[in-house]
Amino acid sequence: MPGRLSILIAEDSAADRLLLSTIVSRQGHRVLTADNGLEAVQLFERERPQLVLMDALMPVMDGFEAARRIKTAAGETLVPIIFLTSLTESEALVRCLEVGDDFLAKPYNQVILDAKIRAMDRLRRLQDTVRRQRDLIAKHNEHLVNEQRVAKAVFDKVAHSGCLGAANIRYLQSPFALFNGDLLLAAFKPSGGMHVLLGDFTGHGLPAAIGAMPLAEVFYGMTAKGFSMAEILREMNAKLKRILPVGVFCCAVLLNLSFQRRVVEVWNGGLPDGHLLRAGGVERIPLVSRHLPLGVLEPANFNESYEVHALAPGDRIFLLSDGVLETRDASGQMYGEERLLQVLTAGHPPAALFDEIKRSLAAFRGEAQDDVSMIELSMVEEGAIQRPPLAFTDSGQSSPLDWSASFEFRAETLKRFNPLPFLLQLLMEVQGLRAQGGALYTVLAELYSNALEHGVLGLDSRLKADADGFARYYRERSQRLQALQDGFVRFDLALCPLPDGGSLRIDVQDSGTGFAVVDVLDLQPGAGCLSGRGLRLVRQLTHQCEWTVDGRGISVEFRWAAQA
Repeated sequence: MPGRLSILIAEDSAADRLLLSTIVSRQGHRVLTADNGLEAVQLFERERPQLVLMDALMPVMDGFEAARRIKTAAGETLVPIIFLTSLTESEALVRCLEVGDDFLAKPYNQVILDAKIRAMDRLRRLQDTVRRQRDLIAKHNEHLVNEQRVAKAVFDKVAHSGCLGAANIRYLQSPFALFNGDLLLAAFKPSGGMHVLLGDFTGHGLPAAIGAMPLAEVFYGMTAKGFSMAEILREMNAKLKRILPVGVFCCAVLLNLSFQRRVVEVWNGGLPDGHLLRAGGVERIPLVSRHLPLGVLEPANFNESYEVHALAPGDRIFLLSDGVLETRDASGQMYGEERLLQVLTAGHPPAALFDEIKRSLAAFRGEAQDDVSMIELSMVEEGAIQRPPLAFTDSGQSSPLDWSASFEFRAETLKRFNPLPFLLQLLMEVQGLRAQGGALYTVLAELYSNALEHGVLGLDSRLKADADGFARYYRERSQRLQALQDGFVRFDLALCPLPDGGSLRIDVQDSGTGFAVVDVLDLQPGAGCLSGRGLRLVRQLTHQCEWTVDGRGISVEFRWAAQA
């Protein structure tokens, strides 16, 4: 037995109207009656009954027009209309079903009428359930989309806070979903070079992007603090191995591009071959994957070894995710490596190559089956790119501003440990020093190399008078360092607040015999000389610079203004 319904009976025959009212009332329903179509419409708009029994042929307004108006007034709510008719022609009965939901032939059968009311009530309830569920799904979907938009905005700010807009970088990212399983990161190092990472997490969308934020934080934070590529790789692998579920990992290529040394260091773990394209267009060097992806191996088994390639101005490095090669056309055929190589070796002008690859993909008319990412990096002269501030993952406002510390690095440590990232990491916690991060790293590097190489190891910088001497110098440096039994380099750091900002004083001492600083500064290096510039550079980059009388120590000072 259905619940008690409110049923409108529209019938111009008083006898039929009374008969139907009696039958329906005895079935337990509330009855409303009208004797023509116009009255039925007006009564429906006022009372909103749940079901209508409508005579097809009535005066003033026939049942067909009245049914159309009632359906319009009901909107999305299903109000079943059962036509009451003595018509027998097929076209007339079809018309009843076109504007209504069912029909009942005269004379009326009480059992059939009851069955049709029950059936229409089930249909009405089902439609009402579907409509409520649809509205609930739409509400949840709107909530989910809004959450994803907020998460995407945060994700983009974390993942794209580096230097992808640098003049020597061109890139394309075409996400298969709102969240991108591919990750493109680029950041300047304090020394002036650049770290670039292209990553591709398993899958796509939000599950694939879940590891991107911790990976980006490691990349930007360690790059800004001067850590080497090998150290960054080890930390990224260890973190992903620790937080990602089994079966989720990140195929990646990490580059360390040095404009000063004109080399690129390449680590490829699971991505398609990258390509080093020489400026003359006659040579293409594949950058092959030689490692497992990040997050697969335990830290003890991870291999951070990389390849080194010399670069010349105009050389270009092209990296891509597997979504490029797996792009498919309408017939399901993949774009593939062969088509990419045809573009790379077709002799296009270097400056146009990236656009040619994009045009080739568009002409293939493929549909992305995965996230699609490409990046091109150009080797340029040192100083040709204006560096933005270093990218940090914290604000730097929580560091104390009045402290001092001393660090003494002895022989066994000097053999195996580069203290510069350690010291820079400590100093870059100070917000006021971050704007001078590049200069600070350069000065620390010069002071440390001077103390280690000339003080502790006793090397003569005059060996670096030419390229051959430069190579001999560093062979000798490696040999002496490995044989080192004693000696030290000491850093004394003192951070002091000032009324208009702050001051950092760095004192460096070594265990060497000392040297005549004035004599070195008085030397005028020749045009091709590869030595003698370090101490002059230190003086240029610091607020104050002083040497001890014995030449075994140096003191420099950085100052910064208070931020508004």
